[in-house]
Amino acid sequence: MRDARYTFGETMSEKDPIACSSPDIGDHHGTGYIWMAYSVFFFIDPIMHGQLKFWLVCIAIYAVFVATYVSYMRAQSARPRYFLLAAFYVLGLVSTPINSGSSAFFIYSAAFLPFTVASVATVVAIMVAQCLGIAIQGLLMHINPITISVSLFFTVVVGVSNIFVAQQKRSQRKLRRAHDEIEQLAALAERERIARDLHDVLGHTLSVIVLKSELAGRLVARDPQRASQEIADVEKTARTALKEVREAIGGYRSQGLAAEVEMARNTLQTAGVALACESALPKLRAEEETVLCLALREAVTNIVRHAHATQCRMRFTTTEDRFHSLQVEDDGPNPIKREGNGLRGMRERVQSLGGRFSISSEHGTTLVVELPVTANSSTTGMVQ
Repeated sequence: MRDARYTFGETMSEKDPIACSSPDIGDHHGTGYIWMAYSVFFFIDPIMHGQLKFWLVCIAIYAVFVATYVSYMRAQSARPRYFLLAAFYVLGLVSTPINSGSSAFFIYSAAFLPFTVASVATVVAIMVAQCLGIAIQGLLMHINPITISVSLFFTVVVGVSNIFVAQQKRSQRKLRRAHDEIEQLAALAERERIARDLHDVLGHTLSVIVLKSELAGRLVARDPQRASQEIADVEKTARTALKEVREAIGGYRSQGLAAEVEMARNTLQTAGVALACESALPKLRAEEETVLCLALREAVTNIVRHAHATQCRMRFTTTEDRFHSLQVEDDGPNPIKREGNGLRGMRERVQSLGGRFSISSEHGTTLVVELPVTANSSTTGMVQ
């Protein structure tokens, strides 16, 4: 009997009883009820005595135990479990003088306790009180010392072992919740990234398509050859837009800062804006270069769409506090009055790399993007 009870303690440690109490597991699959098998020791005394009256009393006690056990497994909150754990213990106190096998009820109470009460200190205090109650009852009612000793031993062993298991289960649940939250945040961040990239990439490309389409419409009557060329450029730009959408969904990668500056020059030229850039281009890490390229693209898009400018100046410098600086300035009469999605996304990208972002609108619009200088940063050739 001692070996079997010890097996009960070890086996109970392998499964969280509270998890078994959920309707999906406890009621439908019945896995939470397999631990009732250890209550078979309750019937040793009736089998040994063989008296009908004693059997009837034991069956009545066992019926109360079964009802308590089922209620515990079906309980959906902690409050009813507290009362049911107390019921296991009280049932053990009441029935142990009648049937020594009832000491197993103490073990059920100790086994479930750590999974119902989260505080380890509270669990230990309750277990100490339970053990004192069992010992006092044994002394007062002159119960067989072996029965009391076995009850105390396995109550402590099962209860203490399940304290560690319960804490491990709680830690695992916290980790799962944290993992799920991280996945949700990552998905949200990816959606925001795609939204920002699509805005920056498509906003610029579609602006170019609109400009070239309008130009082709004006040229179709007086210069069909030039109009045909502009339409061809529209087709080429549209194909580029499709490629950029795919890149944005998969994670945008720029073609390089020099290529972006040249594309900005062509876009501004189409819109009738002259670009002046006489600064050496900084050499950046891929992530930093991508952010700077997208910032430049958004700035050019805003100039084409809103500024009505005729001149645009672009400068790359290094500040005294070791930041790579991109300054884009236009002379348009329509300065930026508030940040839209594109500028807000640009600010988020720059700040994510520890950079600084600012806009001023005194004479036209001046946009400044600053990224911290890293160990492998340098400058390249001059762009005219």
